[in-house]
Amino acid sequence: MHLPFQLARRYLFGKKSTNAINIISGITIFGLTIGTAALVIILSVFNGFEGLLSGLFNAFNPDLELSPTVGKTMPIDESLMTTLDSIPDIEVYALCIEDLALFQYDDIQEIGTLKGVDENYTAVTGLDTTLLYGTFTLERGGIQRGVIGSGMRGKLGIQINQSLQPLTVFTPLQKPKPGREFNRQELYPTGVFSIQSDNDYQYVLGSYGMASRLFEKPGEWSTLEIKITEEGDIDQVKHYLLDNYPHINVKTRYEQDEAYLNLLRIEKWIAFLIVSFTLILIAFNLIASLWMIVLEKKQDFATLRAMGYTRKHIFQTVLYSGLLMSGLGIILGFALSIGFYIIQKRLGILDMAEGFIVPSYPIELRASDLLIVIITVMGIGLVGSLLPARRASNISPNVRLEE
Repeated sequence: MHLPFQLARRYLFGKKSTNAINIISGITIFGLTIGTAALVIILSVFNGFEGLLSGLFNAFNPDLELSPTVGKTMPIDESLMTTLDSIPDIEVYALCIEDLALFQYDDIQEIGTLKGVDENYTAVTGLDTTLLYGTFTLERGGIQRGVIGSGMRGKLGIQINQSLQPLTVFTPLQKPKPGREFNRQELYPTGVFSIQSDNDYQYVLGSYGMASRLFEKPGEWSTLEIKITEEGDIDQVKHYLLDNYPHINVKTRYEQDEAYLNLLRIEKWIAFLIVSFTLILIAFNLIASLWMIVLEKKQDFATLRAMGYTRKHIFQTVLYSGLLMSGLGIILGFALSIGFYIIQKRLGILDMAEGFIVPSYPIELRASDLLIVIITVMGIGLVGSLLPARRASNISPNVRLEE
């Protein structure tokens, strides 16, 4: 085994003549342990939220979304439909049309988005799996029905079980007439969906036929939502459509909520940096501990220098001592955080606020995050060890202990 590493291990774990060194070393390792565990837990919780929200968005956002590059809607293009039918990677697609509308329930009015969808919509998105109440029914017995976002339901005070009370939808006429400025349609709410995003407070879903009549745009669409087969290549389909239909936008599921997910990731790394700065403060304890070891072993280093031990070897010995403390903090921190991860995953000891879609904080441990934590903590330990190591390497072989 490398001699500087052997000496570093002995200096760290061996008995010290000054008890204060043991106390400071213990405090340093404890601080590194807590800091490491905090980094892992913070990253894991943000990973859990990212996975949870991505799964919820999956229920609202399709694999691919097509929209016009100019204007809100465009007429149905038979050649485009034929192309979509001919692509083997496309499993199913749905025609959708949406625009702003005024919703009224009893005496309460709210502005939101009416989205008309065809019969393939649930096969494309799976939004019906996010229902909190009721069923996903848009038309039955010739009566128009609707599915409401949970936030919109709260703003309007909609009672799903009161089937005799309709939700009235108003959209402006393209050409207002005397005494009439709005198209009007009554919907009977049948279900409430929740994906824990702004869409909950914005959307009311109805049938495509009803919505296109209200908007006075029959045979037009604002989005074409596509589900790709399990074996299909989303990027290949996207680029094919962009190359052949330059007048449409094509977005993947991630791109449809790119801003929101990027914000979540920014918050994740800001929290990581804050805890990392705390570890930098803990590194001052590391410096103090190593500095006291250098003072205690000053005569030993002088003797080793006189026996041919080089400045480089002295430098490595102290540096290894600091890295060993950092490594021990990482191991204990990982053990602590993984234990917390298992308990939270199985028992959910940290509860979410009432009304959230999951009862406890979601958590997801990733190997890549563990590697980042190792690099961060070892990097802080390395920088904190440099000054004491350099000071020790300058010890003269002629130094003597005072009697």
